[in-house]
Amino acid sequence: MKTFNIWRTLLRNNHRNNHHRLRTLASFSHSLSASSSSSLPRRFFNTSPRNVLPNFPHRSSKRFLSETPSKFDERRCWNCSSCPTSELFLVCDSCGCIQPLDHSLDYFQIFDLEQKFDIEEASLEGKYKDWQKKLHPDLVHSKSEREREYAADQSSRVIDAYRTLSDPLSRGLYLMKLSGVRVDEEQTVSDPDLLAEIMELRESVEDAATSHELEQIQTQVHKKMKEWIETFTRSFGSDNTEDALNAIRRITYYKRASEEIVKRL
Repeated sequence: MKTFNIWRTLLRNNHRNNHHRLRTLASFSHSLSASSSSSLPRRFFNTSPRNVLPNFPHRSSKRFLSETPSKFDERRCWNCSSCPTSELFLVCDSCGCIQPLDHSLDYFQIFDLEQKFDIEEASLEGKYKDWQKKLHPDLVHSKSEREREYAADQSSRVIDAYRTLSDPLSRGLYLMKLSGVRVDEEQTVSDPDLLAEIMELRESVEDAATSHELEQIQTQVHKKMKEWIETFTRSFGSDNTEDALNAIRRITYYKRASEEIVKRL
């Protein structure tokens, strides 16, 4: 009986202790809920799905971008696996093997020229001749069939690049294309001033009775083209797309007029 009383006393005390612990825990939980928005930093309770990690310190991604290998770093010679020493990779500097065509290079990069309208034509001419020497069929006839095919592709692209950049109108249109601006050369003329100029010029050409008169008109056409080329150079350089487009359209029509005059001479 004495032992039973001892166990009953222990159980009663244990029950009281547990009840006290539960009350204390409930009180603490209520206190925490009431003060969470003021006593603790709000970042610990921000669980918005749109901003899961809003309070972590911002880390710049530039370091990671700079460590990402570019296409230039990834290219290698198909024959000797050497890396290119420059962005332009038509011929391997290590083994001299001709490389496959790289369509990611624009026409200006092929000739190592700055992407602008006003270029040095003498420099373009010289670099074009240098590439033609390196890719001439007579110089690659002893190479493998694979390289001869690469050389033909490279030579064709170099020729296209030269023809485009050597002509002011083609160069201007190409620059607009690189800038994401599409120019419709066949667009109907809606500018009344330009339409009047075209009609007047056409009548002058049709009325010209001698070659001398046609040559005089041609001189005026070339003068107008030069003026509009200068306008395009300024407009494109200052990112004035509207004026650049206006200049390109006039250069287009004056060039056509010049070609028509040449046919009549």
